[in-house]
Amino acid sequence: MREFVAEIVSIGRLRHRNIVQLLGYCRRKGELLLVYDYMSNGSLDKLLFEGTKKDELGWSQRFHIVRGVASGLLYLHEGWEQLVIHRDVKSSNVLLDGDLNGRLGDFGLARLYDHGTDPLTTHVVGTLGYIAPEFSMTGKGIHALT
Repeated sequence: MREFVAEIVSIGRLRHRNIVQLLGYCRRKGELLLVYDYMSNGSLDKLLFEGTKKDELGWSQRFHIVRGVASGLLYLHEGWEQLVIHRDVKSSNVLLDGDLNGRLGDFGLARLYDHGTDPLTTHVVGTLGYIAPEFSMTGKGIHALT
């Protein structure tokens, strides 16, 4: 639990316009509750898969969202004091603010590493369908971060 809280405190210090801001946390009856920015347009997957015709996103809006998430990932990988590997990037973890800016959230599977170290993990994590097929089948993938 101590290590988990330390990681939450670290992730709570992330500051980027395309990362959902962790505002706080508390532990109540053995359950850890996290408090994030309110995202008025919900998650990208809800808009893509459950939205109505009027909610459809045009290509320029989609590009704007993807570009924002990519900017957030660049910050996590290169712009912060530690390397943050999210490990679960998918449409349900992309949240949309009032202006449809894409913000990456849900850092439950994230890991922190010091820059210059090899960010290897001992097992496959993430959501099937969102990780490289060769990685999910063999546990080995192309090491794209070095």
